[in-house]
Amino acid sequence: MMEKDLLLILIGLLLLIVGVLIGVAFLTLLERKVLGYIQIRKGPNKVGLMGILQPFSDAIKLFTKEQTYPSFSNYLVYYFSPILSFLLSLIIWSLMPYYFNMISFNLGMMFFFCCTSLGVYTVMVAGWSSNSNYALLGGLRAVAQTISYEVSLALIMMSGIIMVMDFNLMKFYDYQVLGWFILFMFPISICWMSSSLAETNRTPFDFAEGESELVSGFNIEYSSGGFALIFMAEYSSILFMSMFFSLLYLGGYNLSFFFYFKMALIFFLFLWVRGTLPRYRYDKLMYLAWKSYLPISLNFLMFFLGVKIFF
Repeated sequence: MMEKDLLLILIGLLLLIVGVLIGVAFLTLLERKVLGYIQIRKGPNKVGLMGILQPFSDAIKLFTKEQTYPSFSNYLVYYFSPILSFLLSLIIWSLMPYYFNMISFNLGMMFFFCCTSLGVYTVMVAGWSSNSNYALLGGLRAVAQTISYEVSLALIMMSGIIMVMDFNLMKFYDYQVLGWFILFMFPISICWMSSSLAETNRTPFDFAEGESELVSGFNIEYSSGGFALIFMAEYSSILFMSMFFSLLYLGGYNLSFFFYFKMALIFFLFLWVRGTLPRYRYDKLMYLAWKSYLPISLNFLMFFLGVKIFF
């Protein structure tokens, strides 16, 4: 019985990963279309019907290109950091609280933090091993940014944990049957949204790849497969953050079309922000993390603790 269960879990995880990869492929298409219409132009519209086969042609092009690497790079870590980054962004999806045939995490929140904090190392190593000044600067920026915003993410999440009094993500559905947490925790959920933009290195916080001054940043020396893996890891983590937001604040996880619609809506918000806002200034980003989000999240933490004790 045990072997069959394990086999079913493995098949389930495999299907989940395939689903995520297909999702990532079409999200890139969605992003290019949305940005196209924001900038009053057509997005990709040549390959296939309305450009629907564009992601596949991009993937084929990227993975069949010749893999180049700089002569002075630290070859082994340079080669493996995109792979590790991609694996981490897929492993974190096993958190998704399915009702059946999946790994059920009692400490899902802890697992989330372990995976996101490991993601910092891959960016750092990718920047360092390229042995290029631009890449190193981009890597350092990304590390400082991610570490700063993880602190506020952890504290914001603590408020949710205190409301639910459990690390299990399934509990968030039970507690949001009558009212979504976004209603009770509106300011803090907006802070979470903004912090997840910074956590995934997205506009307006994409300093790691500042084209104007760092020529694409930490991934400048990567081409073909390595670049594709870094790109896919980024989009996979954006998709995961959208899922996580709708799980924490928009009514928890339930197997319905509506849940996935909410998730797509949050992802659309990521794209909308990218099309609307200019890049922030780096010192202001740090100021925002340590002097705005940190005090706000600590205050709300005390408030929700008081509410929980009182009731």
